[in-house]
Amino acid sequence: MALIVNGIEAPPPADPRVSLLDFLREHRGLTGTKVGCNQGACGACTVIVDGRRVLSCLTLAVQVDGLEVTTIEGLGTPGSLHPLQAAFVEHDGLQCGYCTPGQICSAVAMIEELRRGLPSNVTADLTAGTIAATREELRERMSGNLCRCGAHNGIIAAIEDAFGLENAA
Repeated sequence: MALIVNGIEAPPPADPRVSLLDFLREHRGLTGTKVGCNQGACGACTVIVDGRRVLSCLTLAVQVDGLEVTTIEGLGTPGSLHPLQAAFVEHDGLQCGYCTPGQICSAVAMIEELRRGLPSNVTADLTAGTIAATREELRERMSGNLCRCGAHNGIIAAIEDAFGLENAA
């Protein structure tokens, strides 16, 4: 059994009750993933597991055995930011920065959901082959990630910019 975190194989925790959040922060030293509500309501702990958004506070580390876990540290480095990280800076998609790692991980995986044609609560046409990346669609898909500072407009603008969705209706 092994976990793959940001491309590096890691032994699982000795205690199978350790959450993925605690494993990343306390066992791997990856503190970019934040502890928010610790009950799955705020999205601060969002990471990417095999391309899907996952709330790491509600996931046991042993549940991701053999799967690829990507944290904010795995998306970019200070000298080579992921395009979405750079867009967050450009569009003021952050203020205090606490929710930012979860917002970015969520948005990266969310765009892939959109590209695969997975509908959301506000998707108008469920039979359409593609789903338009409207602001309403993006806001709905990001609604599980809270920003208490109110940077949501900048977050949506950053997502539009980074993924070539400028001028989404």
